[in-house]
Amino acid sequence: MQIQLHHTHIFASDMEATLGFWQDMFGAKVLFDTEIAGARNVMIAIGSGRMNIYDQPPREGRGGAFHHIGIQTDDLDALTEHMKGKGFRFQRRIREHRYLRYIMAMAPDNILVELFQVLPESASPEGQKPLKRAFTFDDID
Repeated sequence: MQIQLHHTHIFASDMEATLGFWQDMFGAKVLFDTEIAGARNVMIAIGSGRMNIYDQPPREGRGGAFHHIGIQTDDLDALTEHMKGKGFRFQRRIREHRYLRYIMAMAPDNILVELFQVLPESASPEGQKPLKRAFTFDDID
């Protein structure tokens, strides 16, 4: 049996603006665009991760345990510069915490996005192997 985290599912009050954000900022590719359960559903890929976007506005009073979407990069400076070049404005600067660099950004419909870079070489020798496994860009065995 194989198990993997497959996708995050979000609502969109403006599907075209939402798709544009993920495509322009992160190079998202549309995997499918179809009607499911009476509404347009678009599955996109960002690297090896997926997101399903449901063409309905976010529901009031709901959100459950959803906090943010994490997007990993191997060059946080280049990604933030790319986004700034597209007109995106960050509210804060990049933060650094030992082996982690990150910055938070707000996507359409108030979806909090964490952009992060892991620097395993900054961790202790015994901490490097688990970091490399948890944050690899390759398929996990």
